[in-house]
Amino acid sequence: MTDQHSELLAACSVLGGYAQDDLIWGHASVRDSEGRGAWMKSSRLGFEEMTADLLVLVDDSGTTLAGGGTRHIESPIHTEIMRSRPDVGAVVHTHWPHVVAFGATGMPMRPISHDATLFVPDRLARYGSGELITTPEQGRAVAEALEDRPAILLAHHGMVTVGADVAEAVVTAVMLERAARLQLLTAAATPDFSYSSDDEAIRKRDQHFTRSNIEAAWAYLLRRVQGSSSAT
Repeated sequence: MTDQHSELLAACSVLGGYAQDDLIWGHASVRDSEGRGAWMKSSRLGFEEMTADLLVLVDDSGTTLAGGGTRHIESPIHTEIMRSRPDVGAVVHTHWPHVVAFGATGMPMRPISHDATLFVPDRLARYGSGELITTPEQGRAVAEALEDRPAILLAHHGMVTVGADVAEAVVTAVMLERAARLQLLTAAATPDFSYSSDDEAIRKRDQHFTRSNIEAAWAYLLRRVQGSSSAT
């Protein structure tokens, strides 16, 4: 098993253990080290069911080059973002419930929590179509809407987060679900809620989301999943 396989399996394990309740849907990927495309979770199985032999290598045309699983039809999300963003080493796409609900409200993300500072000001893109992203053209449209941001909401669909590696992409996904949940709770209590200014949000983001903190949060998520597995 390669390091890439180990990283992707770790991502799948964490995503399967954290708020992912969409059965077999959702996927994650890492960039192939040899430039052939992206290694992805295979379809028809849950995140937590992934094994090394079920991971698939998909090229930019959607052809499966290696692996024993079945390609997700939304592989263009991953390959087209990686094609347009050389800085991206990993991509996550999930349908976590609070993110889907938040996206349907049309509210802008507000920094009412530390979590939300990762996405403001103007670091959360939106894609207006709820269609599945099954063609290179659709994948390119998502990538163009994402631009250089860390995350994008897909209307009536879910979210995509990116990072230099799986730690960054997965922690970003977790933060977006948490931020969406907190804002929905706050908005339900009162429509006139307060939040940090952009300047304060940027200062908090710089303090809170350092690379060392992202790595520490990733290590915690791994320990949490491993602890849950050992307990069962």
